[in-house]
Amino acid sequence: MQTEFIKCDVKDYVAVVTMDRPPVNAVNAQFNEELTRVFDTLSDRDDVRAAVLTGAGTSFCAGADIKARLERAPGPGDFWQHSRRVREAFHAIVECRVPVVAAINGPALGAGLAIVASCDILVASEQAMLGLPEINVGLLGGGRHTMRLFGHSKTRRMMLTGQRLPGAELYRLGVVEECVPPGRLMDAALAIATDIAAKSPIATRLAKSTLNAIEFMTLRDGYRFEQNMTGELSTSEDSKEAMRAFVEKRPPRFQGR
Repeated sequence: MQTEFIKCDVKDYVAVVTMDRPPVNAVNAQFNEELTRVFDTLSDRDDVRAAVLTGAGTSFCAGADIKARLERAPGPGDFWQHSRRVREAFHAIVECRVPVVAAINGPALGAGLAIVASCDILVASEQAMLGLPEINVGLLGGGRHTMRLFGHSKTRRMMLTGQRLPGAELYRLGVVEECVPPGRLMDAALAIATDIAAKSPIATRLAKSTLNAIEFMTLRDGYRFEQNMTGELSTSEDSKEAMRAFVEKRPPRFQGR
């Protein structure tokens, strides 16, 4: 698969996806289409069990390409097409069958914050930063994704003032798992992804889809759904192998079936 702005390398069941649109990985139509395509493809690759998403250079993703947006004269239907394309790029990450670890190497603003919030596990560099600057350029966006990471007051302050939060503050608030020096970021993210990739791919895919499904359910409905998925998982060969390995005190050998 040939892409210009979204690079993907796979090794030892872990895909490293890099957003690479200099200078700040700003989002345009092609960027969104490629991001969607890459994560949809990862869902169908048997050699991928986890992914790490990061940005090239010093930015994770600076959000929408405002200059290009200002220069573009939209025609009938263009706004709706643009909105749908942006939504689907985020949902391709959420709905990707493999867990996605965000390695936030620098500013993740606006659409970049939404990309972060679409990932499953977050790790930040000390140079990382999350923010919603849209209020300062006459736009809105990202508030609902921000609610996945922050509480009521902080979400509103960020959206209404454009407040930006650095990596250390994100760690203090419990938004990211780790905040590390830039040189250690990929090692930290890959350690988590490698740990996930060592599990049964059937179990991790079912666990992620279950978490997505129960996120907005009631406690009773959510746990019942989870119990049903546990029952489904228990019929797989990987589940039986995991239990045998536990009893026999040896590493499991998963076949993905």
